[in-house]
Amino acid sequence: MAPSNDTFKALADPNRRKIIGYLRKQSMTAGEIADKFDISKPSISHHLNMLKQTGLISDERRGQNMVYSLNTSVMEEVMRMLLDIFKGEELEKDTEK
Repeated sequence: MAPSNDTFKALADPNRRKIIGYLRKQSMTAGEIADKFDISKPSISHHLNMLKQTGLISDERRGQNMVYSLNTSVMEEVMRMLLDIFKGEELEKDTEK
């Protein structure tokens, strides 16, 4: 499944990119993620939901906490698509149609 435009919109936000960076290192609860930022918890929740909707991250309930993890397969697809674009393969495919 190719990444959608919403995936790239989600990655356009610097706070969401920071969240992905933290989750690349380890899974974290929403509270642990919020502690890394100087923005409101509802804003963090919004960013997490946006990332979840695009499949970039997943969540799992552990007791009373929701633990967020990076979905590496989606990130690999994003990276593959970007590499294809910069190699010109996507443009060549479009012009062949």
